[in-house]
Amino acid sequence: MGRLSLRGVLAKNLRRLRRARGLSQEELAGRAGLNRNYVGMIEREENAATVDVLERLASVLGVRVPELLDDGDAAAPSAQTRGGAP
Repeated sequence: MGRLSLRGVLAKNLRRLRRARGLSQEELAGRAGLNRNYVGMIEREENAATVDVLERLASVLGVRVPELLDDGDAAAPSAQTRGGAP
């Protein structure tokens, strides 16, 4: 199976976290000050969320922004193995 695009990763994580918290798209959108259609478009990979929107969604969901963008790929090289600073 191929890697998901960043939009795909966000869509999957947003849907998973929203459902885990028992929120509808409308409830999540309302709490984040967004339009429900916009949240649906993000979940369907039809629109790319801005950094500001990511912050608002993460706040409502009780997570940090990186969790919304985490593809769960444990095989990804760490900064140290890529030659970055520890």
